[in-house]
Amino acid sequence: MSVTPAPRDAAQLRSRAEALAETFPPLLAGAQHLAQSVLLGSHGRRRPGQGDEFWQYRPVMTGDESRSIDWRRSGRSDAHFVRQKEWQAAQSVMLWVDLSRSMAFASNRNVPEKRHRACELALALAILLNHGGERVGLSDHDLPPRTGQLQLLRIAQALGAYGTEEYGAPNAREMPARSRAVFVSDYLGDIAALRDALTAAADRGVSGIVLQVLDPQEEAFPFDGRTIFESMGGAVRHETLKAGDLRSRYLDRLAARKAELADLARRTGWQYHVHHTDTAATQALLWCYSALERDH
Repeated sequence: MSVTPAPRDAAQLRSRAEALAETFPPLLAGAQHLAQSVLLGSHGRRRPGQGDEFWQYRPVMTGDESRSIDWRRSGRSDAHFVRQKEWQAAQSVMLWVDLSRSMAFASNRNVPEKRHRACELALALAILLNHGGERVGLSDHDLPPRTGQLQLLRIAQALGAYGTEEYGAPNAREMPARSRAVFVSDYLGDIAALRDALTAAADRGVSGIVLQVLDPQEEAFPFDGRTIFESMGGAVRHETLKAGDLRSRYLDRLAARKAELADLARRTGWQYHVHHTDTAATQALLWCYSALERDH
């Protein structure tokens, strides 16, 4: 199996991610959601609620308290009006990207490593969220959610530090209550850690995205005859003379893992999606971009 060397330079990763993000508007929601008049961060979200910015006047309704009436505006007409403020809530989004050795796999030089694609997507999403006024943090790297260009640089630098463990595992300990999160991995290791993390997140009111990144070879299993299978870290090794005989069993187990991930996401209020490294990164970014908006 050939592995394409992953770029370690944070600036290069940031540049690639920004180029990917440029194809989308600087708001969390895509164009299909703009009709809902949803604005982010300091711009507020266009609905009544707690906030400092004036939104609109509306006629008094049954149940309104007299202290809510704007007497100056009401004095200019024959009706009474209530002054509404715009609800402002900059959201916090925590990212977790699997940087383990399993994610270093690339089946050929025409596709990127899984972890490079995962990092690129996560950083591009962070750029979009930052442009929309959202606070973005990186789980497991002591990077609590913040806004600003400096935060993006910190995230890029952290994503350039690849791990040495065989498989990665997320946790929900650093996630603010009622925030959102994005987990990116191949999820080919022990699923128990993900189950614990999603359960803990749900208990804290955290919802989000489970994005599975797979190499096309991991989907097709195009092996036959004598083949040596070895994990990226070398901890697992298996040699067979009839690799083709393993295809159906492997594909069944992969399908079962996907079904388990989808069910786990559904039961904890998250959303699940599969991305293949031989397809355009913009497809996965658009899905994540829209999924976070649906998660509001």
